[in-house]
Amino acid sequence: MASRVARRERGLNVWPGYVDALATLLLSVVFLMTVFVVGQFFLSQELSGRDTMLARLNRQIADLTDLLALERSNRRTDSATIDSLRSSLTAIETERDRIRAEAAGSAAQQGQASELDRQLQAERGATKRALSQVDLLNEQIAAMRRQLAALEDALAASEQRDRESQARIADLGSRLNVALAQKVQELARYRSDFFGRLRQILGSRSDIRVVGDRFVLQSEVLFPGGSAALKPEAAPELDRIAAAVGELAKQIPSDLPWVLRVDGHTDARPIGSAQFPSNWALSAARAIAVVQYLVGKGIPPQHLLAGAFGEFQPLDAGTSEDAYARNRRIEMKLTER
Repeated sequence: MASRVARRERGLNVWPGYVDALATLLLSVVFLMTVFVVGQFFLSQELSGRDTMLARLNRQIADLTDLLALERSNRRTDSATIDSLRSSLTAIETERDRIRAEAAGSAAQQGQASELDRQLQAERGATKRALSQVDLLNEQIAAMRRQLAALEDALAASEQRDRESQARIADLGSRLNVALAQKVQELARYRSDFFGRLRQILGSRSDIRVVGDRFVLQSEVLFPGGSAALKPEAAPELDRIAAAVGELAKQIPSDLPWVLRVDGHTDARPIGSAQFPSNWALSAARAIAVVQYLVGKGIPPQHLLAGAFGEFQPLDAGTSEDAYARNRRIEMKLTER
């Protein structure tokens, strides 16, 4: 029993050591695997970066190769151009030498030719300027022609309107003349009636007479000497005149513009009174006195007109008493307003 227990204790002591060895070996393997994996990772990263850099370098090499090929092509082209230019330059120099040799004996002709060339250039410049001026003048003439055409159209239209207006004016004038002639004839008829009635009313008195188209009363019939106050004995004469005018006013149509014009006249001798500083003032006062009397007898004042001529419309240019008496007068005239 004792030996058996001893052997069991010895067997149990061997197993833990074996386990420890296996654990240590496993840890070593795990460590080595970890190191390998990490190394593989960094190696793959490094290889990937190198591939990227290698691809970039390859692209740059390809670009440089293309640039080199282009540069070579340009160089070949430039070389060909240079060769061509050199050939042309050589030909030009050869031609220049030949021309110089030929023109060596004709320097005067060259000078004349150069002068002619300068004159020709000047003439060409002057011709160009003249042509420019001609073009400008042509444009101005065209504009003026357009304006003239517009003015002619406006003038033609104006002349047409003027002819139409003249025709209308002529028509209106003819109609107006006809109307005026009718009115004048009508007024002349009433004037004739008026004078006929006055002759019948006033009789054949020597101090009341008809001169042309006027009825003339001597001032002595109506006024004292140097006065504008009507005489009492002038009333019957003026009453008969007012009656004739009143009857005539009833017969004349209302559309006929008529007036009985009463004009005062004096002789040439100055009056020089305080009331009448001149013969003009005296003749005006006498005409107004007659007009006011007729208004008082019912004659419409819009058909009466007072005028004054003083000594400036004499009937007799003499200086006798008879001449002075003829010139002192009141004239009545039936006329249009």
